[in-house]
Amino acid sequence: MNHSHQDTSPPRALTKNEALVYGILNATDQPLSAYAILDQLRDDGLRAPVQVYRALDRLLEFGLAHRLESLNAFVACNHDHPEEAAQTAFAICESCGKVTEFTDPSLDEYLAHWAKSENFTPTRTTLELRGLCAACR
Repeated sequence: MNHSHQDTSPPRALTKNEALVYGILNATDQPLSAYAILDQLRDDGLRAPVQVYRALDRLLEFGLAHRLESLNAFVACNHDHPEEAAQTAFAICESCGKVTEFTDPSLDEYLAHWAKSENFTPTRTTLELRGLCAACR
């Protein structure tokens, strides 16, 4: 991912495992599964998948990472989200695997309007667009 932060350190105090997982996610623009993260961190003392999943859960809670539902993989959050734009969308290149994260208040407005008109109460939304990035087209 193209990170907008100059400093790639996490913006809040994290446990050692959370910081290690965040560092791996932040160092790539590719989505990573929990097992791929574990493989990269074995030399740092992480031995069990549960250690990675706990760290990922906290990073998701802090808004420092996102889960890509269709890939069952994780990416570091690459920008601050405005409070009025809660919906995050992802464009996933099916050729190189690059993930581009974006928000747009109109997504929130449209989804809220649709849910209201259908009397539907969403509990979770993940928008993923799959295709080819500009470099791969």
